[in-house]
Amino acid sequence: MQKFIILFMTINIPLLGLLGCSSRSIPSGAKSKISFHELSTVSLEGKEINFSDFKGKKVLLVNVASKCGFTPQYGELQELYDKYNEQLVIIGFPANNFMKQEPGSNDDIAEFCERNYGVTFLMSEKISVRGNDMHPVFQWLTDKSQNGWNKKAPSWNFFKYLVDEDGELQAVYSSRTSPLSEKLLTQLNP
Repeated sequence: MQKFIILFMTINIPLLGLLGCSSRSIPSGAKSKISFHELSTVSLEGKEINFSDFKGKKVLLVNVASKCGFTPQYGELQELYDKYNEQLVIIGFPANNFMKQEPGSNDDIAEFCERNYGVTFLMSEKISVRGNDMHPVFQWLTDKSQNGWNKKAPSWNFFKYLVDEDGELQAVYSSRTSPLSEKLLTQLNP
């Protein structure tokens, strides 16, 4: 008599994004209902950042944390910004949503970023990127009734959203996608 062992495996779909199996680009014909350029945030220094100032440039929005395995991506984001800052705005959004990996205050975060990675790209004040207290920018990024097509919320720190020059959400990248990856760079080069 033969014995068979049957294994059932379930895959947690958000985990696929965490593992780098996810990157999505704007479907043909998708158009936002609310303009990205109407949004704003507050910087780590407490100054208003109006997204209308970014018309004509691409904008990469990244939820960041200082105590994460992906934290070295700060250096890659800075390198990307140094190379493409004429056509690309990068905004880091510190958030403590995943395993409390961003426990610091706005001042702590600013000091950490400058000291460890020489960050000169824009940094938002500490916000929430998930749940009932989700920041309005991330509400727009993750609500297809607002952005026209995407409903994917960050599944971990260093999740990336690319907005085009016209304020349309262009692409979404998992945490494992390097800011210097070919996938992302091809979206920046004409």
